[in-house]
Amino acid sequence: MGSGAPYRAEQNTFKIEFPNLKVLEFRFHAIQLNRLNWRDYINSSNPVAAALMSKMKIAKRDRPKVKAECLRLLVTLKLDPAKTRLISKFVDTYLRLNAQEEQAFQAEIDKIDLAQKEAIMQVTTSWEEKGIEQGIERGIEQERRSLISLLLEQKIGQLPDALTNRITSLDLEKLSDLAIALLNFNSVDDLTNWLNRSG
Repeated sequence: MGSGAPYRAEQNTFKIEFPNLKVLEFRFHAIQLNRLNWRDYINSSNPVAAALMSKMKIAKRDRPKVKAECLRLLVTLKLDPAKTRLISKFVDTYLRLNAQEEQAFQAEIDKIDLAQKEAIMQVTTSWEEKGIEQGIERGIEQERRSLISLLLEQKIGQLPDALTNRITSLDLEKLSDLAIALLNFNSVDDLTNWLNRSG
């Protein structure tokens, strides 16, 4: 369910049934990021929103502005430096800009309050220092897994080692699905049930 996924509504039921016998029917609330408008989350106080805005429905012309707003929101949350770097890398991974967009991005940053602008510049400088611009696949994959774990802990608390290990073993497609599904989680049981259904 990445940003290139279809914009049609996804199913919100899962059924196992035989003729004349319904074994299981599970209903859930499906959330597709590419059907959500990023503007609705621009003033959120949730770090999950700061990360996932980058995968919402974005007009091509708005990509530089959305990246700037994601980072502005992130620095206003005043998370610890490690969490800030982690979420900012997620934004950078999913909102890669070309040279022309980078110029527009810098123009958007210049409009932001000076203190916030300085904080954003520290974050973007850290991308270069950590080699994020090279897009090393293994590093990006590990960052995604770490971010998912962080978002889950924000949502449902500390995860048992057994569940952390199961998340580590997920392939990238399932990991992307989990990033969306976790928006509806309220407990560790929700995560466990999702992992059981996902195989």
